[in-house]
Amino acid sequence: MFTYTSHQFTEIIDFMLSEARKRGASDAIAEISEGQGLSVTVRKGEVETIEQSLDKQVGVTVFLGHRRGNASTSDFSKHSLKATVEAAYHIAQHTAEDDCAGPAEVELLEKHPLDLDLFHPWLLDTEQAVDIARTAEGAAFAVSKQIKNSDGASVSAHHAHFMMGTTHGFMGGYPFSRHYISCAPIASEGGKKSAMQRDDWYSSSRIPEELADPAAIGKYAAQRALSRLKARSLTTRRCPVIFEAPLAAGILGGLVQAVSGGSLYRRSSFLLDSLGTQVLPKHVSLFENPHMKSMTGSAPFDEEGVKTAARTVVDKGILEGYFLSTYSARKLGMKTTGNAGGSHHLTLESTKTPKGGLPALLKAMGTGLLVTELMGQGVNYVTGDYSRGAFGYWVENGEIQYPVEEVTIAGNLKDMLLNIELIGGDTLIRGTKETGSILIRSMTVGGK
Repeated sequence: MFTYTSHQFTEIIDFMLSEARKRGASDAIAEISEGQGLSVTVRKGEVETIEQSLDKQVGVTVFLGHRRGNASTSDFSKHSLKATVEAAYHIAQHTAEDDCAGPAEVELLEKHPLDLDLFHPWLLDTEQAVDIARTAEGAAFAVSKQIKNSDGASVSAHHAHFMMGTTHGFMGGYPFSRHYISCAPIASEGGKKSAMQRDDWYSSSRIPEELADPAAIGKYAAQRALSRLKARSLTTRRCPVIFEAPLAAGILGGLVQAVSGGSLYRRSSFLLDSLGTQVLPKHVSLFENPHMKSMTGSAPFDEEGVKTAARTVVDKGILEGYFLSTYSARKLGMKTTGNAGGSHHLTLESTKTPKGGLPALLKAMGTGLLVTELMGQGVNYVTGDYSRGAFGYWVENGEIQYPVEEVTIAGNLKDMLLNIELIGGDTLIRGTKETGSILIRSMTVGGK
């Protein structure tokens, strides 16, 4: 499947590290990768795009004491590899000293990487991918005559492998895969453009057999689009708000960003100096587990070769740990948490989750707004101020009454996190985050 073997990758890494040493580097890190992918989009039964990608790259970071230089190339010839090391060395010579620059400490590196079963090839040809996309979109059109248009259905299969090595003895890498199927139908009340609504759904996994059935994806996406018809606005009010599970993952992402090293050492976070303080309600905890088999957020080591480990990030509402790389940890006078490159698989859990998925959460809320789509970028991570356009459904007595559009929801992320009343049992994995829908006690909903 790949042009290069892991043995060839190791030889190239060794060559680059050796060249860096010859030029006088105090330390060096090299990483090499190769990937291939197929992506197709079908719209109204016709093939709209077919993309086949092949890419490869090798990069080297050279340290001259506390000065750092980086360069990369897609040419694996020895002449190009030497020139790339030379370029990184030259950049390091002209970079200002930074006391925090340098590779991770030797004792923190992963010595025996776990096999986390991250590579599951999906040996699709273009014709098969097109058939799957057509199946998804066809199922959407079959739901109702009101599904008259589509933004298309897509199928993607991606495979890659990499290797990284350092001058102080680390060498590790592995192959991995990522696949998805999506569908985005458009529902229409009649001929008017204003009476059209679009929604979408997708399934993603490293394992092709674990992707949802294409027809089920199309059908559910169509049902979502149809349920948005005849939407109206609301008058401005304060009320409880439920963020549907895919959006709840975004709220969790806001917490992660606020307690990540870059935001903290730059003093640009609404959760500065929050270690040991309450950031979530007592019934909520957040767990990070990088070693779950086949998950998108799993990794035996981070982007610096640092060993990863399962941990409790938030314990009964109390923040127990940040997300730190070697550099950001040094800036803060702390130790890396093995999060160079971001968070690993995160699970948000509550001891008060009602049984029965989203319907049970709606009943617990009683009256309020269920939000299923957010628009705009109105989040200030320095202050926590939150204001975004929203689409959703007005709920009374635990039952959806009608769709709602042209509203904004506003609050402050710090307060929103502390005011999580319940987390639903409709658990969903989106990227590296696993959570159910989130009920927040009260937010401002701006309408007419």
